Amino acid sequence: MSNSFVVAAALLLAPALGAPAPQVTVPASFGPDSQVSASVQPSTSGYMLAYLENGYASATYHGPYTGTPTTTGAANGPTTLGVSIPAGPPNPTATYYNTEGVPLNPMPAPYTPAGGLGTNGSLPRYMVNSDFDFESIALGLYQEWIELDLFHDGLARFSDAEFEAAGLGPEARSLIEFMADQETGHSTLLTNMLGERAPKQCIYNYPYTTVREWVDFMQRLTRFGESGVWGFINHLDSREVGQLLAQSIATEARQQQIFRQMSGLTPMDVWFENGWPQSWSWTMLAPYISYCPENQTRLAWQNFPTLQILNNANINRYSPNDTAQDGSETVGPRIADPSVSNLTSGSCQNLNVTGYGCGPAIAHNKSEPLSFPGKKVLFQWEAPGQAVGPNNSYVTATTAGAPKFVGWSQQLNLTYSPLTVTGNNTGYTYQPEGYVYGGDGIINGTMAVMLTDLDLFVTPFNTSLLNPHIVALGLYQAG
Repeated sequence: MSNSFVVAAALLLAPALGAPAPQVTVPASFGPDSQVSASVQPSTSGYMLAYLENGYASATYHGPYTGTPTTTGAANGPTTLGVSIPAGPPNPTATYYNTEGVPLNPMPAPYTPAGGLGTNGSLPRYMVNSDFDFESIALGLYQEWIELDLFHDGLARFSDAEFEAAGLGPEARSLIEFMADQETGHSTLLTNMLGERAPKQCIYNYPYTTVREWVDFMQRLTRFGESGVWGFINHLDSREVGQLLAQSIATEARQQQIFRQMSGLTPMDVWFENGWPQSWSWTMLAPYISYCPENQTRLAWQNFPTLQILNNANINRYSPNDTAQDGSETVGPRIADPSVSNLTSGSCQNLNVTGYGCGPAIAHNKSEPLSFPGKKVLFQWEAPGQAVGPNNSYVTATTAGAPKFVGWSQQLNLTYSPLTVTGNNTGYTYQPEGYVYGGDGIINGTMAVMLTDLDLFVTPFNTSLLNPHIVALGLYQAG
């Protein structure tokens, strides 16, 4: 759906001799609509749309899957060569070190230092170039499809009055609609790079009932959408695909920041964004997909059991430490479900007090943080074997032993704290303290947490080595 944008000329009153007198009469209009010829293009969506009274469109159905899956499990290749990929020594060719500060090798052309990949003048091929590429970009396309539907759905579902009550006026809604339109381009790009077996758009089951919960859910969903790409983009065989994907995901990073602002969170609270393995983002995404078309391309990535954070801070409280300890202030049990917004007391939504209000804003500083080092964090986790994802056709699985540690993945670090098991799939830990550089705390923002059977040392480029040791995966609202 397109909007007509009216452009008004600004009157710049320069303090120079002969400047025009200030305009004192407010004009009633700012000129006619655009006179450029145009035509309305038909929708290219793969599902039925309903047009609501407010002029926005959304899918005709959002809800759970009610059928019986005809196939189960992740996609597999002809054979599997091992149970895991072992850690190895450093790359023997990674030896370059420059002590001179000038080029050390002959330059292939003027102003062109030696080295780099894809710099030899060969014609770029913007197609996936391996199974790893295909499965990674297919996962990215699943993400783009849900964002296309999700951003439109809230615009159609909620009334103008509900948006106004949440502090989001027509200009904010127009911005969200533009971000929804961005997903049309992103999904088209990834489809083209995959070819004829690119996944199609599906039907989704969302957790929100209010505008605040919708926006909160979007800031969580775009978090794992963005981090999931940062985790694999530099492992792609096709550098050309990586180039275009980077230009797409940079836009998603802006979306996540904007949704944080609309949720009343600080837009930036870390110095570095975190990258996640594909199975982490697929674990978080799959529970929100209910139906997919027949013969849909399936994914090879793992679905981990869900880790619930029972006292995950409610972003709608002016005192987040008053969040209930039993999980009742999250709208549901799925990993990325938003905070309950219809609070009977303690709400910060319409509180115009610096340090405590949480209405939409460019930035907020909280007098009481959502989390802090030393906070006791309560967990409950599912056993493996749960049916999840499209048509309930994927099954959660883990190869790990008994949980012993909590892994906190944020910025450049993966940090561990000991897990104390208190009962059947319940336990707690204390949020660790530490810094990346200077005063940049290692734990902040919307981030991944996991239970593991081993405190394996990993770094941003090999985080997936931890996957065989993950018992359950969750999403922590640290800031």
